[in-house]
Amino acid sequence: MIDLYGMGSPNVVKIYIALEELELPYTVHPIDVFGGKQFSAEFLKLNPNAKVPVIVDHEGPGGKPYTVFESGAILLYLAEKTHRLLPTDMAARYEVIQWLMVQMTGVGPMSGQLVHFTRFAPGGNDYARSRYATQVHRLFETIDARLAQVPYLGGATYSIADIATFPWMRAADMLIGAAKSKYPNVLRWVDTIAERPAVVRALKAVDEVRARTTQFDKADADMVDKVMGRGQYAAA
Repeated sequence: MIDLYGMGSPNVVKIYIALEELELPYTVHPIDVFGGKQFSAEFLKLNPNAKVPVIVDHEGPGGKPYTVFESGAILLYLAEKTHRLLPTDMAARYEVIQWLMVQMTGVGPMSGQLVHFTRFAPGGNDYARSRYATQVHRLFETIDARLAQVPYLGGATYSIADIATFPWMRAADMLIGAAKSKYPNVLRWVDTIAERPAVVRALKAVDEVRARTTQFDKADADMVDKVMGRGQYAAA
């Protein structure tokens, strides 16, 4: 059994999808981020960086419980554990890992910052919004070019690179709006993955946990400042 700690963010969605694809039994423990649960002493024992997702595998290495945080590390761990969604051939394996890293270092951070400066930041941030919008468009262009050559990011087969990237790229309407029509290969790939039975199950589970956690517009203002690292919680 695996315990999954998270809510409904794209980085958590990755893990729901992986667990469903791998048919691993899991129990969800909702972490109410805008309620501040990630700052509790109990949660900090699982992840001292106070971030979701986290898993605890009760049948980890040596048959002992093992905790993993950071979504990319969790995907690699689950793939290694099951010997699935990550090729064994070294060249094919690193095709997947490279595109996993594109998501971890590019798609996720740039998209997250774009959402932040579009939805949550005060006025006067035109440069930041323009910068991150430009970076997101560049990444869509890069991934679209990749998917013009191969059906999946790692090559011929579906992998953890696709699982990592899908939760972000499926938000194309929010991220880039009508410009998504410029990236037909991304749209085809998103539609293909969205139809997978495991993905359908995962997204349904995500909707259920999202309904059980505090949403931004209903969160305590001080806790929002703490989560965002602003106001009295800003370092400078």
